[in-house]
Amino acid sequence: MRIFFATDIHGSDVCFRKFINAAKFYKADVLILGGDITGKLIMPIQRDAGGNYTFRRHGEEYSVSEEEFPQAQKQLRDAGYYTAVLSREEIDLLASDQQRVEALFEKLACDSITRWMDLAEERLQGSGVECYISPGNDDPLAIDTILSRGGLVVNPEERVVLLRGEWEMISCGTTNITPWHSPREESEEQLEARLDQLARQVKNQARAVYNIHVPPYNTGIDRAPKLDGNLKPIIIPGGVQQIPVGSTATSNVIKRYQPMLALHGHVHESKGKARLGRTLCINPGSEYGEGVLRGALVEIGKKGVEDFLLTSG
Repeated sequence: MRIFFATDIHGSDVCFRKFINAAKFYKADVLILGGDITGKLIMPIQRDAGGNYTFRRHGEEYSVSEEEFPQAQKQLRDAGYYTAVLSREEIDLLASDQQRVEALFEKLACDSITRWMDLAEERLQGSGVECYISPGNDDPLAIDTILSRGGLVVNPEERVVLLRGEWEMISCGTTNITPWHSPREESEEQLEARLDQLARQVKNQARAVYNIHVPPYNTGIDRAPKLDGNLKPIIIPGGVQQIPVGSTATSNVIKRYQPMLALHGHVHESKGKARLGRTLCINPGSEYGEGVLRGALVEIGKKGVEDFLLTSG
């Protein structure tokens, strides 16, 4: 069995298309998208009386014509933005009403996930490829119904599924507490209880895959910039100070049950691998903002993980 795993694409249309195309490109039997799949920002776009579209990105103002707008919108969506053509009045209301922002974001996220699910169904139809897409801590709860609507794409969140009818996989997108107060977070004690309850349902740990969004603590695949009180990276001589931000709950459960393979994300800067006992832990990292899909190609045979390759493209 050949698995292609990616994660943390945060709304990038081009990264999702690459994820679906990876089945054919890498000859993968199973596709797994491991969470944090929705975007982070709304891009308000104003259409003026002359038919031009204006928006601000990275502090700069851009104006494009009617003919140029489709390409500009594609570029924004590929970078993970949710585009919304709004009037000046609607943009002003968003600036002063956080509830309105959250409602619009949720609608745009659901629209995007629906488009992605439709695309996956279309591209994978008749291929025999299994596709699993689960939420992560950043993803609004509203997308769960869409992910679980049925069809070729399976939402494996918080249950045991069989990959190719043989290899057990558990999935969990909830993480330990972060500075960002995202929708799916809880204490290490609560998370460990959640993961342990899932792990106890696995019949054969030696042939199991754990798709756990947050990586194990202090393993080298969970290092991120240390932040100050304003959530800005702390600069020290030699560069940005790095600290482990993974989960002790994840570490404890992996050490306790020793699955064959653990797939992680959450920390974009920490691509790599680690060993916890017999368990191979992988975090492919993320560069969604540049339209680059990072992934992990894992070959599994009768004796377990035979080989793996971190990919980028």
